[in-house]
Order: sequence, then structure tokens, then C-alpha cells
Amino acid sequence: MVDSSKTAGSDSQAVIRRAEELDALDAILPFDRRDQLAALLTDDDVATLKHLAAEGMGENTLRALASDLGYLEAWCRLATGAPLPWPAPEALLLKFVAHHLWDPVKRAEDAAHGMPADVEARLRAERLLRSPGPHAPGTVQRRLTSWSILTRWRGLTGAFGAPSLKSALRLAVRASNRPRQRKSKKAVTLDILTKLLEACAGDRLVDARDRALLLAAFASGGRRRSEVAALRVEDLADEEPVRANPADEEPVRANPADENSPPLPCLSIRLGRTKTATADDDEHVLLVGRPVTALKSWLAEAQIKDGPVFRRIDQWGNVDRRALTPQSINLILKARCEQAGLDPALFSAHGLRSGYLTEAANRGIPLPEAMQQSLHKSVTQAASYYNNAERKNGRAARLIV
Repeated sequence: MVDSSKTAGSDSQAVIRRAEELDALDAILPFDRRDQLAALLTDDDVATLKHLAAEGMGENTLRALASDLGYLEAWCRLATGAPLPWPAPEALLLKFVAHHLWDPVKRAEDAAHGMPADVEARLRAERLLRSPGPHAPGTVQRRLTSWSILTRWRGLTGAFGAPSLKSALRLAVRASNRPRQRKSKKAVTLDILTKLLEACAGDRLVDARDRALLLAAFASGGRRRSEVAALRVEDLADEEPVRANPADEEPVRANPADENSPPLPCLSIRLGRTKTATADDDEHVLLVGRPVTALKSWLAEAQIKDGPVFRRIDQWGNVDRRALTPQSINLILKARCEQAGLDPALFSAHGLRSGYLTEAANRGIPLPEAMQQSLHKSVTQAASYYNNAERKNGRAARLIV
């Protein structure tokens, strides 16, 4: 007869061991989820993540893989009573789609449609499932992609290309009828940014940090929160000042030929590996004028000479050596929105990215020029902000006013 107390003790020791091994990935995995991931993942899962980290996989990709893997392991145990099998059979992939992409109208008629209630309740209790209704199609497809990547890295072949799965996905997306949600409901355009900057106009160190963060993130092309969090002093390089034309009443534009205009400070930011580029691409963008001044003031006040640019500050005003996490940057923006009298639910850090392109479109800056700064790879995606601006500023929608 198996001693259940010994079994429980053995499981507990395994979780502690995995948590200690995950400490080696602390710079990549969200620290506040370390213990949860240690309980969800298996020894083989942790070994796979450590191997991927050693192979130089991007931090954001590895973070997403770890999060998706933890969710898949939890869902599989609850839905089937067994650990996640490798490779996953085709039937399990179809079950995953059926549990996450379902028809709300059908669910109202048939409670058995979609994810079983007990599975859903347990996932919510573990804070792994938060949004009501079916999953967003993009989330399901991303998790299936993560599942496929991890399967290949284990040297196995899955059924991810099966016609039945492709057909099920296509039909489920159509049935779920869920509109695509923007990452930020509203864009942080210049008028919104001005209100946020007024909210952090104080003399505290945290105000200096948040001013520099907001200005640099917006003016550098609407950088992703992961890119802002990863920014290091070593990535900054002073450039020759550029000149501005002070006589223009229109938004100030660089005018190097006008030697009578005052010089503006210029800084180059090396981004290295981003969501759409590898470290070998050596992507960089420029900061000019006020954002440069704010950034240098923050570094001087915080006495930061190397390492992460944007760091945690405790309640006593002490600057940590650790960088802000991407989630912290999102929370900072929401907190400043609330202080500015704006609804935080309408904004996220991605609003800085969409806001930059929207503002560029409103000011008539050519799309290729804006994309040089935002580093969008997809013309279609970047042009969508320009199309919206043109519709609002055009005459077609003003036939009857």
C-alpha cells in the first residue's frame, strides 16, 4: 500500500526543486508566477525551457512559451485527468479548440457546449482563466503555436497541420463571433500624453522616471513595453544635435539646413532583439529634444550609469538595481491615467504605440517616415492607423453635419 503522506511529501519536494531551477530564469519568467509555474510544469518542461534559454531564444518568446505551457498543463490535467502527453494526439487538439472557441448562443441553450463547468471553475480558481466567454481566436492560435514549437523542440511531430484541426479552427472562429479586441481601447495621442505628463510633474524621483518613460516610449516610435523594460544605459548613444525651425507654427520639424534655428539634443537608442527583429538586425531609433532631456535628467537624478534604464523605486524613494517588468510599465501608465482623470480601463501601454502612429497620421507625416521610427514591419498594420485618421479628417463622412 502506498503511503499517501510520503507521496505528498515527494510532490512537494519536486515543486520546490522546480522553483529553485526556475530561479535561473528569473530575468525572463515573471517572478510573481514562479511558484505557480513550478506547480504546473513538469521536470521535463523546466528542462525544455532552460534549454531554450541556453539556445538564445528571445525573452518575450520564452516568457510566452512558459506561460502557455503552464496553462496547457493545467487545462489538460483538469480536462482529461492526465498530464499533457507528448506528442499530443489529434483528438486532444480538437478538444482544446472545442473548450476554448465556442458559440455563446449555443452555450445559452446547451450548458454542455464548450468548456465543462467544473474545468472552467477550477481554471478560474487558479487564476488561469479570467476573461468571460470564449477565448479570443488569437489567444487560441498562439497557444497552439506554442504547443507546436515545444513539440518540435522535444524532437517530436504533432498533428498541428491536420486538416481536421484547421477546419475546426476555421469553423470555431466563425461560430464564436468574437470581435477582435484592441490591445489598448484608446490610443495615447499627444493630447492624452500631455495630461499624463501633467500628472507626473512633481519633484519626486518617481515623477522624473515616469516623465522620462512616457516621453521616451512615445517619441521613439511607440516602443513596446517589453522593449522599454529591456532598455539599458549601454544601448544609449549621444548623436550630433539637430536643428529645429522655431518660426514654424506647425508642429516642429527637424530642419538641418536652417543654421539660425536652435540645436536640439539627439540620442540614438539601440533596440537589439525585438518582437519582429533579431539581435543581429541591430535596430535603432532616435530621440530628439525634450524626451532626451527628460531621459538624461532621470538618469542623473537616479545616479544610474549602467544597467537597466527604468527601474523600480520603493516607497522610500530608493532605486532598485532591477529593471521594471513589462507589466509594471503597463500599471504605471494606468496609474498616471487615473491621476489625470482618465479611465484606466481604456488605456494600456500599447496605446503609446498606436498613439504614435495615429499622431503621425494626424500631422500628415508620410507613412514610410513614421515606420522608420516605429519599426513596424507590416505596412498593412501601420497603415490601419493612417486609414482611420484619414476617414476622420476627410470629407466622405461629413456629407450631412
